[in-house]
Amino acid sequence: MKPYTLKPTKKQLKVMKLFWAMLQQEQIIFYDKVSKLEDDMSERTRINALEFFMSDNEFVGIGNRERNMKLYQREELEKK
Repeated sequence: MKPYTLKPTKKQLKVMKLFWAMLQQEQIIFYDKVSKLEDDMSERTRINALEFFMSDNEFVGIGNRERNMKLYQREELEKK
């Protein structure tokens, strides 16, 4: 096991925990916005349950929850 040469103080760890909690809140806000975009996209296209598809922690395309529509990959969606 690798010996760690840096050990945060209790005060530093308290700050790190604060920022961790802030990150969690930002994630909640972000995913709420993504969900709203998906709902709006479904409503405007009249295709039920559209969603942005993620792989390896990044958005890679658009599909639908029932998986009865082709997954449209990022490359196709970004074509001009």
